[in-house]
Amino acid sequence: MNSHLLSVDFFNEIALISDLQLFDGLSDRQRFSRDFFEYSPVLNKELEGCCAELVVRPNSVEAVVLLAGVCHRHGVPLTLRGAGTGNYGQSVPLRGGVVVLMGALRKIRDINSLTGEVTVETGCLLGDLDKELASYGRQLRLLPSTWRSASVGGFIAGGSGGIGSVRWGFLRDPGHLLGLEVVTVENEPKKLLLDASAAEALNHAYGTNGIITALTLATAPAVAWHEVVIDCADWALAVGLLQRCAQSAVELHLCSLLEREIVDQIPSWSGTPSGKHRLLILVGPDGVSTLERIASSVKADFHLLGRENIRGGSGLRELTWNHTTLHLRAIDPSWTYLQMLLPQPEIEALNLLKSEWGDDVLLHLEAVRQQGTQRIAALPIIRWRDKKSLDNLIDFCKKIGAIVFNPHVITVEDGGLGVVDADQVKAKKNFDPKGILNPGKLKGWIG
Repeated sequence: MNSHLLSVDFFNEIALISDLQLFDGLSDRQRFSRDFFEYSPVLNKELEGCCAELVVRPNSVEAVVLLAGVCHRHGVPLTLRGAGTGNYGQSVPLRGGVVVLMGALRKIRDINSLTGEVTVETGCLLGDLDKELASYGRQLRLLPSTWRSASVGGFIAGGSGGIGSVRWGFLRDPGHLLGLEVVTVENEPKKLLLDASAAEALNHAYGTNGIITALTLATAPAVAWHEVVIDCADWALAVGLLQRCAQSAVELHLCSLLEREIVDQIPSWSGTPSGKHRLLILVGPDGVSTLERIASSVKADFHLLGRENIRGGSGLRELTWNHTTLHLRAIDPSWTYLQMLLPQPEIEALNLLKSEWGDDVLLHLEAVRQQGTQRIAALPIIRWRDKKSLDNLIDFCKKIGAIVFNPHVITVEDGGLGVVDADQVKAKKNFDPKGILNPGKLKGWIG
């Protein structure tokens, strides 16, 4: 991976931007050139040596505009970074250049009291935004498991779904992202306001095709979520319970299923291990009795933990999505993971997966909505052997009909559906004609 040596003229121009902090020490450059890509042994090897030549923090949108112009004129790679909570190297500079810390742009510009739409700057933390929305009786629809520390811009640019996906699907589904403020990377950069249709090309594009400085998002009415745990001794029965709960006529914010071997190793916030598989559910208060009835119908163990306390830091949501992987890796860093949408009927694919790979695969399922239909996503915990074994596992999952979202690759497309998004490439051509934004990550541009 190439490095671009910054010139004296470049530094002289950068120094003239008054609202821009510079960090050129080695420790800062190394620190801000990383995210949590060590979740993947493949990426850990591939990205370990990547390092920015300069780190900057703009304190205003105007500083972003000036910075974009300087980088364009000197052909310096420019990689945007939110809170750095990603797992796929989204904000790692493959070709040196400048890493831009967007965290100082964190104003909540407007909350529409009628529609609940919120306009917020890119560096605002999701936890802070959700707290502010609560005072308006609203909440964010979708959150990553890193919601306490992740930024809203980083989530839109590098995430896909998470807590809330059981009801609201994924970030790229129409209706979540309603507009963007974007700075182009040109000789004379422009600040553009994109409507929902135009904004979609920058949704989950790793910051490769425009600098997002503010976003308008839809929100949902606030619900006092209650935590429910259901333990089930039989795996097929547990999968069926996951489906029945997700398809029931109740409000859900989370519906997860962990194999008993995972339950034995995660923190005891969901209760002590019972030697059974465990469902973790966030449900509206009026849906508790329905879930209890569903559990009772198959003689599963039902536990109501009470109203969720998100300020406590030890709730059910902290055990799900990629935090499940986090807890297992804290015990044994040789664990890694995959992400996939399971084929239907799901239990057949899961049985094939377990029969072929045994204890090298521990099953973690999340109920989601995909294109309006209730489905099951899998984030299995994988014991790392070597890359060949991982590739064989991925091929096996595809062979049994799963759609794999590979977290062990660098490019947007390879980590998604595997196809080039023409709209993403067109947006890059329009907003970043030199191709200096996060180079090497958009396959449709480099391929």
